Amino acid sequence: MVNRDLDEPGTEDALSDTELERFRIRVVAFENIVIALLATASARQIALVRKMAAHVSPRPGFMQHRVTVHAAVEVLSLVERAEPFRSRRAKRPRVCAVPCEGT
Repeated sequence: MVNRDLDEPGTEDALSDTELERFRIRVVAFENIVIALLATASARQIALVRKMAAHVSPRPGFMQHRVTVHAAVEVLSLVERAEPFRSRRAKRPRVCAVPCEGT
């Protein structure tokens, strides 16, 4: 497969409608999996994901690339979309099959 610049129109390999639809379905599925994982992540892990988004962003002195900028924004979007589920998780009482530690 040839590695081409995604910013140049007409350089991307054409996908059939079926392939494109399957790709979209997979992306939605992966987004939901990532949101579920972020919803159960620790505060330290969430901070690391936010740091990675900043790392993906263009570095000072370098040209901003459209795809890179969008990727960083999407990482932060996934963190924000997981937040309502994190809030629900925090409000639930702990349920343990055996005596919980610290009780």
